[in-house]
Amino acid sequence: MQAQDFLVELGTEELPPKALKRLAEAFLEGVEKGLADAGLSYQAARYYAAPRRLAVLVEQLSTQQPDRSSQIDGPPLQAAFDKDGNPTQAALGFARKCGVELTEIDQSGPKLRFVKSEPGQPATSLLPGIVDAALAQLPIPKRMRWGAHKTEFVRPTQWLVMLLGDQLVPCEILAQSAGNQSRGHRFHHPDQLTISAPAEYADRLRQAFVVADFSERRELIRQRVEQLAAEQQGSAIIPDDLLDEVTALVEWPVPLVCSFEERFLEVPQEALISTMQDNQKYFCLLDASGKLLPRFITVANIDSEDPAQIISGNEKVVRPRLTDAEFFFNQDKKQPLETRNERLAKVVFQAQLGSVLDKAERVSSLAAFIAAQIGGDSSHAARAGLLSKCDLATEMVGEFPELQGIAGYYYARHDGEAEDVALALNEQYMPRGAGAELPSTLTGAAVALADKLDTLVGIFGIGMLPTGSKDPYALRRAALGVLRILIDKRLELDLTSALTSAIAQYGDKIKAEGLLAQVQDFIFDRLRARYEDEGIDVAVYQSVRALNPASPLDFDQRVQAVQAFRRLPEADALAAANKRVSNILAKAEGEVGTVVNTSLLQDAAEQALANAIDSAEQANAPLAANRDYQRSLEQLASLRTPVDAFFDQVLVNAEDPAVRANRYALLARLRALFLGVADISLLG
Repeated sequence: MQAQDFLVELGTEELPPKALKRLAEAFLEGVEKGLADAGLSYQAARYYAAPRRLAVLVEQLSTQQPDRSSQIDGPPLQAAFDKDGNPTQAALGFARKCGVELTEIDQSGPKLRFVKSEPGQPATSLLPGIVDAALAQLPIPKRMRWGAHKTEFVRPTQWLVMLLGDQLVPCEILAQSAGNQSRGHRFHHPDQLTISAPAEYADRLRQAFVVADFSERRELIRQRVEQLAAEQQGSAIIPDDLLDEVTALVEWPVPLVCSFEERFLEVPQEALISTMQDNQKYFCLLDASGKLLPRFITVANIDSEDPAQIISGNEKVVRPRLTDAEFFFNQDKKQPLETRNERLAKVVFQAQLGSVLDKAERVSSLAAFIAAQIGGDSSHAARAGLLSKCDLATEMVGEFPELQGIAGYYYARHDGEAEDVALALNEQYMPRGAGAELPSTLTGAAVALADKLDTLVGIFGIGMLPTGSKDPYALRRAALGVLRILIDKRLELDLTSALTSAIAQYGDKIKAEGLLAQVQDFIFDRLRARYEDEGIDVAVYQSVRALNPASPLDFDQRVQAVQAFRRLPEADALAAANKRVSNILAKAEGEVGTVVNTSLLQDAAEQALANAIDSAEQANAPLAANRDYQRSLEQLASLRTPVDAFFDQVLVNAEDPAVRANRYALLARLRALFLGVADISLLG
């Protein structure tokens, strides 16, 4: 079977830059799916994407579809023929449906069956439909029409290239007739250019000042930006999203260094970076200490004979943006940050839970409580909590919402607040996402915890629980943030007492009954997914959850100890023994004591177990006091031999009630030793 390269290129007006990469990927996915459904084999396929084109190149595509057969089942034989062997209407109808006489239907099985053979079609007759379907399935939220056409696409189309080998694939798609004429750069090569064969596509476009390969163009930009930044004794900030967007804006990238006045560096650099990246698509430069340089890099889409004109134009465009940021910053500094709370008293946090100022006051009180528990400064935490939402009422955050917290840090420093108080105004929002930065100060950690716990308690308290994918108050993220701060920073906090304090602050605004357990369960439920991601078995999590530790750090220490214990050779036997002990004690009549009468220990095996338990309790006491759970379980692993011997040689349910009760007490003490860490009976 013959094979040829296949190329399809759709030329358009400039495509939306933020969507270009996804559109190209989806186009490739659609074409590959269509080829697979049609049974057309090929060696490899890839996409090309530039501002004015989407293209797919398929290498060594079969030029002929293989013959195919399909099987259609009809009615059962007993329904197809009557008792005299005459065909029923069901049989005749099935034959008509298949378009053949009944004699051509296979009657050898339990059902009528028709095997239909379909001769393979030439790829040239199938490709237009495959391409058309792939384009129709692109993820385009809003399509547009143009001219007198009723055709709709993300942007007006301009040309269409479809080649199989050196042969044109004749068709019309999206109001364009297929040909072999593409177009180069809008300014450097506005004329049409002929694509003679699919394999020459990328090289022919490069000659026309178009780098059609998205990945290649992206890498060219990244390398040149980094090179120019190094020449300026700096390093460039190159976020992936920004790099993708800039790549989608240019066909022939030419990065250029521009500058702005140094006086703008008095403005918080986050504001300058934000406006240059988001509004102008510039790459900002930092010096070795992370401070913003008065330079930026723009990526032109033209190789100008006079690049100074492009540089000057970009410098003129950015100046008003930076001037606005400077104005907002200077205006905000005229008032102490704390005075902004007056405006926040009129801003609703949540209709049933009061204003943003109400929240700040609750956070202030709760942060002070938490700071005392984790070894922080309660007065600083209270102050930071009171100021925590003030920057929401500033001009800077009004213009740059992404600077909430960051702006507060700068204004607090300007007002002479303590450094950890100023830092906490930004750190309250940490972590901002999975794996993101955590608060660096105890004051910041206290405010971040207080803010998240207050939100969890309040929203749960009015019954607005997250459901499915809907979580408008980001409660899952808040719970995960609480856990990450406490566990990763190794901070000891009794979550029960902190939540109790948070609930008390709301008074009658929320329904408090059952709320503590509900919120606490919600938070600890987030740990299950965390541990699964770390490769920790769910049984390990459940063995600790059964004890309901109130401290997330303590919970994690127990989980890590049990995970290590599971690797010991004694683990399975001791887990099974604990399960057996748990079942025995659950069936015991009356209350089971823990005092063992040594005079009632009749068998050598139970005497040996009693002695082993005495020794283990003494050795375990200091380990338990220091929460050295891993060493505790390692030490308890030595109980396997006496435990196995006990169950092999001793009848627990002895006829003598006193002996039976004494053996129950012995097992209760054994179980209590392990329950000091986790319920390992759940590991079996």
